[in-house]
Amino acid sequence: MGHNFESRLEELESRLAFQDDLIESLNKIIARQDRDLIRLEQRMNSLGEKVNDLGDSGAAPGSLPEHEVPPHY
Repeated sequence: MGHNFESRLEELESRLAFQDDLIESLNKIIARQDRDLIRLEQRMNSLGEKVNDLGDSGAAPGSLPEHEVPPHY
């Protein structure tokens, strides 16, 4: 009975070590993805501001794109 108990204990210790490693790996992945998401959100906001700036600077006062004559006329 002692041998069976020791083998079960060793198996449980092995599983625990594997799970600890897995949890650590998953935590690193989540932390990296969090940093990536923050960086992508900042980049998206920056690009959105640039698009807005281009839209604001591209239109002459009083001219709307729907009233422009196409260049081939």
